Amino acid sequence: MQNDHTHGQSPPARLTTDEARAATGLNVVRWVLLISLVLAILALSAIWITGALTSPQPDHNGVVSGQATPVP
Repeated sequence: MQNDHTHGQSPPARLTTDEARAATGLNVVRWVLLISLVLAILALSAIWITGALTSPQPDHNGVVSGQATPVP
């Protein structure tokens, strides 16, 4: 009967599941995704709010830009 490995080569490595993964656990990935999502929402909200606060506001009694003037 022939061996699975060829002559002169070492046998295949036997690793545990954790050794073979060599990565962080799924909980770390979840936390990174959650924190990234929260930071992205906060950043986009801050941009939107500061843009709304610093943009010129039309007069309440004046003509609103982009609208046709009503015909009497």
